Amino acid sequence: MANNSDLKVLILRTAGTNCDLELARAFELAGASTTRLHINQLLSDASAFHRHQILAIPGGFSYGDDIASGKILANQLIHHLKQPLQQWVADGKLIIGICNGFQVLVKSGLLPGPMPQLADDDWHPATLTHNAHNRFEDRWVHLRAESPLCKWLTPGQKLHLPIAHGEGRFVTRDAAVLSALKANHQIALKYVDSLGNAATNFPDNPNGSTEAIAGICDITGRVFGLMPHPERFADPLQGPAWTSNLGITQADGLQIFINAVGFVRQKMAVAV
Repeated sequence: MANNSDLKVLILRTAGTNCDLELARAFELAGASTTRLHINQLLSDASAFHRHQILAIPGGFSYGDDIASGKILANQLIHHLKQPLQQWVADGKLIIGICNGFQVLVKSGLLPGPMPQLADDDWHPATLTHNAHNRFEDRWVHLRAESPLCKWLTPGQKLHLPIAHGEGRFVTRDAAVLSALKANHQIALKYVDSLGNAATNFPDNPNGSTEAIAGICDITGRVFGLMPHPERFADPLQGPAWTSNLGITQADGLQIFINAVGFVRQKMAVAV
């Protein structure tokens, strides 16, 4: 979809990425322009970082999920692009990682990111691992936005989004890390039941994540990762009840991208 917006989103892809087109479409519907760039191009010339305001890492199976989901791409980022990525965050720009992208952000240490409760070199206090029941989950889930900090979400917002993952269980190293995430308002998104109550068991908590955590953000609220796929529900006709959604003008997933684009546009306007 053509878009002449001055707000530019860099969508990073590599072997095995398969949600980049859907992600581009969602951002374009929200009013941004997009660039899909292979990691090899970015490794050879990191100047693309300077021309974009949002970095997005899509879902899929990067490098076939060899070793662990997202691990190889995470290693590429942290060993070759750590400084420009840290500068990206310091410059106030946004990052989102969806499903495999969330796994990449966590395994690279960009999430949960620096925390006042942790040492500066403690980059891996949490991870995403195999679903508790050891099965791939591919269905729709109910969610609730939790954090007043996350720029991508509206606190209390309820969402109905699809998931598709085998390694989506979010766990922390220990109770102290979980407490820190809570204290910092970094728990951005949780699984809930159809009535909006806390998900305590399968299937409402589809992967056994600690305290039904479906997404987290860093302490700035600008770096956000989630297992569900908002880009797959950016149009009402993509919903499971599309025949009864004909009167709905906006799909749940699209609001996440609208929130991000609006935040960046506000910053751009202030900077002028």
